[in-house]
Amino acid sequence: MQTTERPAPDAGRTAAWSDRLRSHGRRVTKQRLAVLDAVERRPHSTAEDVVAEVRAVLPAITVQSVYVVLSDLTAVGMLRKFEPPASPALYETRTGDNHHHAYCVRCGAVVDVDCAVGHAPCLTPSEHHGMRLLAADVVYQGICADCLAAAPAPPPDAD
Repeated sequence: MQTTERPAPDAGRTAAWSDRLRSHGRRVTKQRLAVLDAVERRPHSTAEDVVAEVRAVLPAITVQSVYVVLSDLTAVGMLRKFEPPASPALYETRTGDNHHHAYCVRCGAVVDVDCAVGHAPCLTPSEHHGMRLLAADVVYQGICADCLAAAPAPPPDAD
């Protein structure tokens, strides 16, 4: 089995993550840091993607351990989890800015879309039902430029 050499995580980023983990009452562990680094390297990763990335650094880590870390880091707001239609959940480290996502229905590509309003919740609902709304999750569905370029031209109209 061939292993891919991964560059060491950025020391400044690791220090910031360590501080955030402690501020949330979490111990700084190599498993948590490896998951954060994996998701940072590959935004919009599935849990399986994260497992593969983390195992490149920590080969003995279990799938269950990665899922537990993903769940915990999402619960404390260090990771964001979102679920495009007909797709497994995806994770990213970009949190706290209430951005949205565009999802290609052909190839599954996902890209970030910044809020047009510039502040959370970024959309104005018709009713808030007494809640203080914190965020709005929007997934735009479309066809990405690569898929459009690869698609055959539509047939001409038959008259």
